Amino acid sequence: MSEANSRYTIDRKLTLPNDIETIPQLNEFIDAVAEEAGLDMAFTMSLNLAIEEAVVNVMEYAYPEGTQGFVDIRLMVGDGELCCILSDSGTPFDPTLTPDADTTLSAEERSIGGLGIHLVRQIMDNISYEYKDQHNILTLTKHLATI
Repeated sequence: MSEANSRYTIDRKLTLPNDIETIPQLNEFIDAVAEEAGLDMAFTMSLNLAIEEAVVNVMEYAYPEGTQGFVDIRLMVGDGELCCILSDSGTPFDPTLTPDADTTLSAEERSIGGLGIHLVRQIMDNISYEYKDQHNILTLTKHLATI
């Protein structure tokens, strides 16, 4: 794995508790990595939106209510690609199996939920999930040539 990751010139990690009060730390982390990578502000805002959506879902749903848990966020940039790996030890859940939200329906007709993963799918180029060693691992990738 280290061989594959050697193509990334930036490799930063952040661990947050499952507490949405820590989201400003996540935003600062993403902004710092984006600035280091020289990414433009418009893309940085979209990136913040996608990663925040995924992280908040972990914080709100991965762990039983009242249970302390963590989410590990790893951001890597290099070789024309940005990769974000989110990992948690909460309840197994594969968001890639979530059906696409029907955005043709009005807000009243639409079922609750599903828009977050829809948003992530719209912003990122690839989303993959695996459950390994009792950890949910969600990988979000964006080809920087497409921004």
